[in-house]
Amino acid sequence: MSLRPALLLLLVGVLVGCVSSGNVDPMKTDKGRDKARDAYVQLGIGYLQQGATGKAKLPLKKALELDPSSSDAHAALALVFQAEMEPELADQHFREALAKNGKDSRILNNYGSFLFEQGRYPEAMERYLQASQDTLYPERSRVFENLGMVSLKLKQPEQAEKYFERAVRLNRHQPRALLELAELHFQRKEYVPARTFYDTFSQLSEQSARSLLLGSRLASIFEDRDKAASLGLQLKRLYPGTPEYQQYLSEQR
Repeated sequence: MSLRPALLLLLVGVLVGCVSSGNVDPMKTDKGRDKARDAYVQLGIGYLQQGATGKAKLPLKKALELDPSSSDAHAALALVFQAEMEPELADQHFREALAKNGKDSRILNNYGSFLFEQGRYPEAMERYLQASQDTLYPERSRVFENLGMVSLKLKQPEQAEKYFERAVRLNRHQPRALLELAELHFQRKEYVPARTFYDTFSQLSEQSARSLLLGSRLASIFEDRDKAASLGLQLKRLYPGTPEYQQYLSEQR
C-alpha cells in the first residue's frame, strides 16, 4: 500500500510552493523551516501508521535536521523504535521529546504505554498520572484505563477499579475498562454488576479467550445454560490451546 498522496503533496507544496515568491529561500526562514519540518513529521507518521518503520526514519531524520528540538519528531521516532523492539533508542527519543515539551499529554501517554510494555510499572504510573491532569486531552478516558491496568500490575485492585470507573464515566465505549470492571466484580462475587459490565463490553468488542471464559461463568451463575454452552463452544473453536479453555474444561467436570 502506498503512502497517502495527500502527505506527499503536503511535502512537495512546502518545499517548492514558495519558489515563485521572490529571491528569498523559504528554507532559510523560520516559517519555511517549520512548515518543512511539520511536513516531514507527517510523512514519517504516515509511514509508521502503515507499518513501514524503515521508511519512516528518513523523513523524521530530516525533520530533526531542520529542527533538533522538534518534540513531535522525537516522539514519532520513539514509536518507530518501539515498534522495531529497540527499547533503549525508544526510551531515548521519548525522553528527548518530553525534554522539549514535558506537558504534551499525547507523548506522556505514549511513553507510559512504552514503559508499561517494558514492565516498568511505577514509571508508567508516573507518566500516566501526568497525562491525566490535562482535562482537555481527547484521549483522557484511555489514560484512566491505562492507569487501571498499571494499578492491577502493582497489585492495587481497589485503585484500579476507581480508575476504570473514571474511564467509563468519561467514555462509555471503553471495552477494556468494562471487561476489567466485570472481572473485578466477579472476583468479589458481585455478579449482577459483573454481568452488566460484561454485557456492555460484549456489545462493543470482539470476544477474547478471557472474556469468553468470564461470560460462560456468569451465564452458569445465572443459570443461562444455552448461553454458557454457546460461549464455551466459541472458546473451544477460537482459543482451543489457551489456559482459559483448559480452565473452562476443568470447571465442566
